[in-house]
Amino acid sequence: MEIKKVTLLEELQKSSGGQTGLLQFGSGTSEILETAFKKETVGLVTREQFVEKRVNLRSKIEEEEKEKQQKLAQEEEEKLLLKRKNRRAKVPSRLSFIDDVDADANEEENGLTENEELKKQKLGKFGKDPTVETSFLPEREREAEEQAEREHLWKQWQKEQERIKNEPLEITYNYWDGAGHRRVIHVRKGDSIAEFLRAVQQQLASEFHLIIPHQHSFYELIVNKARGKSGPLFHFDVHEDIRTIADATIEKDESHAGKVVERHWYEKNKHIFPASRWEIYDPTKKWERYTIHGD
Repeated sequence: MEIKKVTLLEELQKSSGGQTGLLQFGSGTSEILETAFKKETVGLVTREQFVEKRVNLRSKIEEEEKEKQQKLAQEEEEKLLLKRKNRRAKVPSRLSFIDDVDADANEEENGLTENEELKKQKLGKFGKDPTVETSFLPEREREAEEQAEREHLWKQWQKEQERIKNEPLEITYNYWDGAGHRRVIHVRKGDSIAEFLRAVQQQLASEFHLIIPHQHSFYELIVNKARGKSGPLFHFDVHEDIRTIADATIEKDESHAGKVVERHWYEKNKHIFPASRWEIYDPTKKWERYTIHGD
């Protein structure tokens, strides 16, 4: 068996026709293996010969592939060494060494010293310039102080705005229902228009509340001391001015002037304030006692 293997290898080398190995440029391993195997299996061969030739060819191709990879790696390593030597040759030497030091040691030490010198030169180029203005650069402490100052000013401004909003404001307005009714009301500066209108409605509500039917006489209203939502309906007697007594427990008996309107105006405007608040006077209905003005 060994004799046959040697014979086959010799024939394989002869049949290669002076080629340098089975590996060819641009061909894959499987293609090379198939091509070489076809050349070696021309004619009739036994099964054992077929298998042996295929195994031998595969081993040979793998060995050549391995040698090729090793050769390429060696060439790459040689190129890297050559680049390093050229790089060292370009760097000028700035230090002198003792003559009796070995040449190889000098080259190695010279390379290390030159690298250190280059690092020092590079570091020296990027130093700080004390004359440059740096106040615009961000600083954590300064930014924190500025943020705290902004928050303090913001709170102080909000507090001042609240104080201004709570200041009283006197507004003179004219309620119009076909004729002008000038009134004065006090609100806060911070009140909204809706709050102002609600205050106006409350102020006018005490003046417009009851509708007195035609069958009632003034005598009846006076004797019965007819009262509305805000106090007596009519009071014609002379009364003491409570402003001279300064007694807040005495009820004001002032009455508002009655409003005389036409029926068609009322029918047309009864869904609009203040007519929407008017009620038919009922003598049996007892209104709560009116207290002091402003309470």
